[in-house]
Order: sequence, then C-alpha cells, then structure tokens
Amino acid sequence: MSRPFSRALRHAASAALLAALSIPGAFAATAPHRVILFVWDGMRPDAVSAEDTPNLLALAQRGSWFDDNHATYPTFTMANASSFATGAFPGTIGFYGNRFWAPGGSVHDAKGQAADLQNPIYTEDYAVLRGLDAHYGHALLELPTLFDAAHKAGLKTAIVGKSGPAFLQDYKLANDASQGVMLDENTALPLSFARELQQAGYPLPAHTANTYDASQLSLREDNDSPTEQGKLQTLKDGVSSDATAGTDTPPAAANAWMMKVYLEEILPRHRPDLSVVWLRNPDTTQHLYGVGSPEFHLALKAQDALLGELEAKLKALGMDQDTDIVIVSDHAHSNVAGPRELFPLRQINDGRVAGVDSEWGYSVSGGVRLADQLTRAGFTAFDGFGCIYAPVMSGVRADGTPLLPTRYDDDGRLCGKPGPYTTPSYKVPDALPKGALVIAPNGGTEYLYQPEHSADVVKRTVRWLQSRDYVGAIFVAKRYGNIPGTLPAENVHLENAQRGPDIIISYAWDAEAVVQGFRGTEYNSLSNERGTHGSFSPIDVHNTLLAAGPDFRSAFRDSLPSGNVDVAPTIAALLDLPLTRAQGRVLHEALNGTLAKPLEAYQVKPAALHPATPATGLAVQRVDGSRTPATQYSFVVQLKQLQADGQTYTYFDFAKPERQ
Repeated sequence: MSRPFSRALRHAASAALLAALSIPGAFAATAPHRVILFVWDGMRPDAVSAEDTPNLLALAQRGSWFDDNHATYPTFTMANASSFATGAFPGTIGFYGNRFWAPGGSVHDAKGQAADLQNPIYTEDYAVLRGLDAHYGHALLELPTLFDAAHKAGLKTAIVGKSGPAFLQDYKLANDASQGVMLDENTALPLSFARELQQAGYPLPAHTANTYDASQLSLREDNDSPTEQGKLQTLKDGVSSDATAGTDTPPAAANAWMMKVYLEEILPRHRPDLSVVWLRNPDTTQHLYGVGSPEFHLALKAQDALLGELEAKLKALGMDQDTDIVIVSDHAHSNVAGPRELFPLRQINDGRVAGVDSEWGYSVSGGVRLADQLTRAGFTAFDGFGCIYAPVMSGVRADGTPLLPTRYDDDGRLCGKPGPYTTPSYKVPDALPKGALVIAPNGGTEYLYQPEHSADVVKRTVRWLQSRDYVGAIFVAKRYGNIPGTLPAENVHLENAQRGPDIIISYAWDAEAVVQGFRGTEYNSLSNERGTHGSFSPIDVHNTLLAAGPDFRSAFRDSLPSGNVDVAPTIAALLDLPLTRAQGRVLHEALNGTLAKPLEAYQVKPAALHPATPATGLAVQRVDGSRTPATQYSFVVQLKQLQADGQTYTYFDFAKPERQ
C-alpha cells in the first residue's frame, strides 16, 4: 500500500498540473492555509467588549461571528475537547470527561502519583489520559481525530496549553517532533522537543521530570516552575475565595509563558499547519472568583493581550495573510447560586461574609453534594471525595445561619485528617455494597452509575431526584426503557452501552438571575467555587465562536445555529482532510471560495423533546428541606434542526424542568 502524499507533495503535483494547463493563479487559490484554533476556556459571548477584549472584538468585526453557537452537552471542558478532536458527541466517542467512572486498575497522573480508578477519575491530565487509553485497549476515543487525519496527510501540528483538553487533541502523539509537538502545563512532548526547548534556554514544566527517565532528560537546577498557578485569595475561613480581591488571576503567568514559547519557538521554527492553543482564562478565574468579579475582568484583559501578541507575531513572520484564526470556547460559564429568596446575595467585608446586598452582592449558596443528600435519604451513594469544607457556598440563609453547619473531626478518623468539614467522606469502597450508586461530580451535571444495572434501584433513584427542585433534566440509559419524567440518553447523543452512565442529571438553573452584572446561575457539585458550567442552561450552552482569515467571510454575522461539533469538520475542510465519521457539519455559510454556500441553502426549524409521561405523586422539596406545592415532574429539551443537502443537524438550546 502506498503512503498518502504529504501536503507539500500534493501541492507540488497540483502546481505542476496547473502549470501544464496554463491556468494562471489557480494554484494559489486552492492551497490550504494554516489554521490556529485558539480556545478561550469558558468564554461567554456576552463578555466580548471594547473595554475588556478589544482585540477579540476587532477580530470578530473583521471576520465571522457565529451568533448561535452551541457547546456540546454536558457543557464540560473535556466533553467539548473530545468534540473538537473528533467532530462528534460523547456517546458516539465513548468519552465522558471531565470526571467519570471507569473502575479497574490504576493509572498515574502527571505528578507521578497513582490514581485509583475505583473512584471516579478526573481527566484534565495528560498522564491520566494516557493511562485511560491503555485501560480502554488504546481506544480512548472511539472515533478517529482531526489530528490523526492531519498526520496521515503529512501536516505538521502543535498543541499548547491547558493540561488534559490540549493533549486530548493528539493523545496518540508519537515520539517524532517532525509531525507534532506539545507543550502543556505538565510536560513537553516528544523528547526531542523537550530537549529543543532546554537547548533554546526555556525552562520546562516542573512535572516534565515525571514524563521521562532521568537518563533521557533531567531538569536544570534553575528550571523553576513556569506553569505554576497563582495563589487563590481567600476569606478568613481559608477556603472560600475573596471575590473582591482584584488581584492578578491565577493562570495569567502560566498562560503568558506558554504563549511566549509558542510565538518565539514553535511558530517560527516548526511552522505548524494546524495548531491548538488552549488557555485557562477566563474559565479558572471564573470558577474561583465568579463571573463578573474584578478578577474576571482582569482575566479577560490578560487573555485578550495574548491574542494581540499572537496577531502581531503572525504579521512579523509574514504569516498573517495565509493563516485562519478560529477562536472558540469549550462552553460558557455561570455563577453558582441557589434561589435568592432563600440565600440573598451578600457583601464581603474584611474577608468575611457581611450584610445582604441584593443589587451588587456575591453568592453564598449553590453547592449540592448529591452523595450526601442521597445517603441522608436512605440510599447508598459514593462520589470518590473525602470530607468537604464549604462553609459559604453550601448556603448562608437569609437570617445568616449556615445551611450545613461546620463540624470538626478532631482525630481524623472520619476525614483522614483533623479539621472542620461540612460533609463527611464518600470514598468508593473496594467492595461496593449491592444497590450502591457511584456519582461522578462534574459541576452543573452529575453522572450516576449503578454497577449491577438494577432497574429497581435506578427507578427509585430517578423518582427521588425528581422530587428535588435543584435537579433539572434527567436522562437514563435506554436499557431502562420508558421511566416517567425521563428521556433516553441517546436523545441527546449520550448513549454508550459500555461506557455510559446509568443516569445523567443537569442541575437546575436560572438564566435570568444576575450576579455582578451577568445573567445566569445554577447549582453546582459541592465545592468552594463561585462559578461553574456543565448544566443544560442556555447560558452554559451558548458559547463563543469567531473566526477570521483568508478562508472566512469578512464582517459576517452568522445567524444559523452552529456547534462545537462543527469546528473539526470545518477545519478538516479548510485543510482538505477527511473526517468521515464526524457528526458535525462544515460551516460553509461562513467560508469563502469553493467551500462557500449562501444562507438561503439552509432551513432551520425549532423543535422540542418531552418525556412520554410525567412523574406524578411526588413530594417536592427545596435544597433547604422545605416543601413546595409541586407533585408532578417533567422537562423540555428545546432544540433547533438545521437542514441542508439532505442532512439534518440538531442543536440543543437548553433543557428545563417543568414541575406543577
């Protein structure tokens, strides 16, 4: 079997043919351009502004702005990273990050520490992903990737940025820097590239020492830790963030260093045809301090400055006219908060929660530990976490009392170490009791696994979930048939018989509630985070997608629905690569040249999904235990169907509970 032509060979052959045919300029028009996919993690489209992101706004105005883009649900980083990698949805891919349960054996993380798969595993770590790939028989993603296609075509690639989602784009990265290089917060791959950086005078991420044997690579004494995150500013309790601090954002220095390496070493020396640059801001800052906080605005400014540096470098290298820049977020972001009437917003004064400030205060609620709630209700549930101390975000009532009182474990028998806690440990035991539930907490959406696939346990669990008003949409594996008040996971592309959860829930959300000037709140897996995502809220779902370059229309606002699953097919089309198993579409309406199609070529129809029957006879409770008058539960999935060329593409806008 002959090897496929490299892009250079294909261009040379095309040029020779066109010269023979005497078609002036035709080759230049058909040559693929360089593509840089720049992921602004957690970027909300309504955060684009002249004040905070002037470079991003200018790019959007001169290029193509996608008004109705959709993150893949669940709106997690790693779920969307898999969509960027393959152009498909989690069920088809067989990948359910950020955190999922894949029991059996252990893997090692980037720090070189063993990670027991008995507990749900967190996947934002290149070493964990490598271990999971081996665990799944070297089929971590059950579809080919864009980077697979690029390498087969002889294209050069580069990955830079956040540990986990960046690496997932090329998780089979071979030990050959001639095709692909990667620099993330934990390592540099392959070995020849790590050595190249050292020889050029760059320090390496501190955990690179765990990637290679000491005989292959050792860090210099002055290596330092260039990707270390900045320190969180906390309240007097030592764990809750001080959202008024207004200090530099934790990821800013690491992001700036990685962009520096990309611009000074990778771009001019390797000249990659396809790059993914994935940086933490504004996501990490939003998680820690909340959307709209002073730190949030600093994070946007820092990220925008890096875009300015990228554009300036492309111009200096003479690459600006033949490079397409695609800027996308993996999801948007919401503030964590419960209902205002139970937990009013409050001021922060002198490092402590202070008086009520309904107009411009900060949230003091929204955290839910589902394993604790289920256990209190008589179920056997585990989530893989030890004791959690969240004195603020677990809830401060209107009268100033905590929803979950602080307790102390003086001898460490319960929590593993002495200290305060609000919920006890729910680590998964080596031998699971019959009928147990294992929960993978993921912020705005939770995965629930029932190891025996007991229909009775699943149905009882679902009914209990329907009776809690902090639970939104509920999807179940199709093996359980038609359970009242639920939809099959396959209806939202989440069905995978071997790897999928038994139950998937989105926490409830409020798209109109405002905190610090930004709409959108939701419940969250119990933690000290002020911001989160993952839910089926329209705020989390509707994320940012912008593009500019020779292949994209100028000053174009795309009114058609689009999605993160469309990014890989579109880039593949721009680079003339096959991606035949993708479920997304090429965004032809925003492209120039032979790939362009008019808006009139598409039809869009709104639609909705409902469970066949509602759940009835419920006793619905709020998060504080108080009763509501509701006795029925159902929900709606609002969506759009786009039709073109005989194909139908579905875009999910939100899923919202209906209780009465």
